[in-house]
Amino acid sequence: MYDAAIIGAGPAGSTLARLIAGHYKILLVDKRQLTAAPESESSRKCCGGLLAPDAQGMLSKMGLGLPKSVLMDPQLFVVRAIDVRQKIERYYQRYYINMDRRKFDCWLLSMVPSSVDVRLDCRFKSYESENGNFKLTLIQNNKSYVENAGILIGADGASSMVRKCAVPDRPFPKAYLGLQQWVQADHQLPYFSTIFDSEITDYYCWTIPKEDELVIGAALHPGKDVTGKFELLKNKLRDCGFTFGKVVRTKAAFILRPHKTKQIFTGTKGIALIGEAAGWISPSSAEGLSYAFKSALALADVLHKTPEDFEKRYYRKTQGLRANILLKNIKSHFMYDPWLRTIVMRTGLNSMKVHKS
Repeated sequence: MYDAAIIGAGPAGSTLARLIAGHYKILLVDKRQLTAAPESESSRKCCGGLLAPDAQGMLSKMGLGLPKSVLMDPQLFVVRAIDVRQKIERYYQRYYINMDRRKFDCWLLSMVPSSVDVRLDCRFKSYESENGNFKLTLIQNNKSYVENAGILIGADGASSMVRKCAVPDRPFPKAYLGLQQWVQADHQLPYFSTIFDSEITDYYCWTIPKEDELVIGAALHPGKDVTGKFELLKNKLRDCGFTFGKVVRTKAAFILRPHKTKQIFTGTKGIALIGEAAGWISPSSAEGLSYAFKSALALADVLHKTPEDFEKRYYRKTQGLRANILLKNIKSHFMYDPWLRTIVMRTGLNSMKVHKS
């Protein structure tokens, strides 16, 4: 019998396990094989692998410094924003840490104390409530087995099975299909690019240099000619001067975009959701790592005091995060309304001139 079962060993789940391990008997489950062993396609996450300033700030607050092994070249200090339809291009100074996302997750998991029972390559299937506890059905090596826990915590991302089982009738935030390709690059670009084109998506597309590869990504509406839209993006990138070679690999995953704070669900009756499972992700940039850390830290602070009524106290503890989501939605109007974006970009507000050699 565990005090708490955490489903998902990404940044939110691993951080929470590390923070509360001294107070509770913990089971930490992840469907990926997050070990030092050679990576498999199933263990690779569809993520750009950029650590934004807000997430960097959270690492600082937790007293953590990134190991060199996690970093990837180049480190990025400039965002190149391209409005394809209006033919406007601007550069903005931003400070991102370019990293290998799988190694980042492995590093966070490596700091989880040995007292935590970690089950990798293990999938959460369902649960039943029984006498105030949870009877969890897990699948590992194609075999089903049961574990029991007093508290159930969903840290299992945008397609959270915990959330689906807990509140099947409650809608998730709007979901996009984040499609990414790693392609061969003949030279290393010094910037992270954001591409806006309503013909492709009402959200945004991106490119991120990774060593000798270039990541090309787009947040697309599921089921609406996804492949065709992505190929259109690649053609338009070539028209903008991007050069790249053959496809190395392709990955896809859902990205949530909360348009209303009521789409965020923190939990109920012995269940808590953290990270993107709850809907904690920026609606303007799709940045989720800072919210993963913030929500994990909020829940840890609540559980450190007492498990009694933790659901209500966690909800109250995250009022500031909800306000932040609201502000990011306001910012989204200036980024994704074509008319407003054109005005902002034409003014050159907060942009910089880049001197190319």
